[in-house]
Parts: sequence; C-alpha cells; structure tokens
Amino acid sequence: MNSEPIPSFNSEEIDKILTKISQATNNLNDPIVTQISKIQKDPFRILITTILSLRTKDEMTRKASQQLFTVADTPAQMLEIPLENLQQIIYPVGFYRRKADTIRSICKKLIEEYQSKVPDSLEELLSFKGVGRKTANLVVTMGYNKPGICVDVHVARITQRIGIVTIKGIKDDKSIFRDADNVEMILRKILPKKWWIPINDILVRWGQNVCTPISPKCSQCVINDICLRIGVSKSR
Repeated sequence: MNSEPIPSFNSEEIDKILTKISQATNNLNDPIVTQISKIQKDPFRILITTILSLRTKDEMTRKASQQLFTVADTPAQMLEIPLENLQQIIYPVGFYRRKADTIRSICKKLIEEYQSKVPDSLEELLSFKGVGRKTANLVVTMGYNKPGICVDVHVARITQRIGIVTIKGIKDDKSIFRDADNVEMILRKILPKKWWIPINDILVRWGQNVCTPISPKCSQCVINDICLRIGVSKSR
C-alpha cells in the first residue's frame, strides 16, 4: 500500500479544522492517560496506564490504575507483587493476564537496563515487550513533553474520514480503523507542529462523542461543511 500523502487540505486548512474541533471539545473529558499525566507527570505511570488502557474503556482503566498504583508505583515494587495477585489487581481490564505479564516484563527490563528510569526515546521504548508506537508516543509526549504524534484508532479513523490523510487503497470505514502506523508517518509530514502533541486528545474526545465509529453525528459536527466523510455510509 502506498503511504505517500495525497493531501486534500493544505497546512492552513488543517490548522483551521483542528482549531474548530479543539474548541468544540474543550468541555469534554480528556482520555484517561492524559488525566493521569496532568495529576502526576510521571513517565512510569503514563507507560503502565497506557498498557492497561489498550482495548479497555477509560472507566475500567481508571479503576485498575488506581488500584495498582496504591499498591506499587515503581518497577521494583511491581515486581514484588506475585503474578496472580497482579492479575487480580488490574482485573477487569481487557486481556488482564497478558497485560500483567507485559507489566512485569517492562519493570524487569527497566531495572536491569535503565536503572528503573523510563527512557524518553521512541526507539528505546519500542524495544520493550508490549510497547507499540501508540504507547511509545504517549510516553514521549505526555511524560517528557517531547515531539511525537500518538495515533490510536480514533486519530487514524478521523483524519482519514475528514480527508486530512488519504492513503491509496482505502475505500471504506472498515479499512480506516486500521493502519495507524501509516497514518502517523503521513501526519509527521503534513501536520503543523503545534498539533503534534494535542491531536490525540482532541480527536479521541471527538471520536468518543461526535465522530463515532458507527453512524457519526454529522449533524452536530463543526466541520460538516468541509469533511469529506470518507467511508461514512450512515450518519446522524
């Protein structure tokens, strides 16, 4: 699949689109990882919370992370928790058994190779078991305030649905749920730098409340006059 950008909007138009969406989402709740980062800008907590949040609703992630950090908030303390107990603590997040293994693996590597300090580079973070580009970018941006673009399913879907990102071969909404890494690479070429860090929060809020995966609320959309609605067959 060709990942070269075929922009439908120029940089100034993208800036206006994201400004409108940002203003429309100001009163909506931030994603759980952002909420936690605002309370305590701790890269380790951000990393572990992001692992817990994968394919899990925010309410469950909040509960599990609060339970876990009450018991342990350092790599060494987490390794002291028996695996079965760790599984019980983070239950009922999705794939809690697998995530407990991942957390222990991450903590072990942090202690053995990084003096318990979470690295601040994408390359190093991606070397950890269970850490993908979404997780690595969140740690870099939220934990260290370094440039990065976190692309989850909302960002991948909405940027393609609007027409900010166009990938050859993408024809329907089922396809634009995927290909987050490709979307990130394109956004790194065309997205104004001021939106690199905030785009994830903005589009997650928008995707959860207005530009939903199925039957988006186009009648309530602040950019419905310019959105290309790629892959949208039904809307409200």
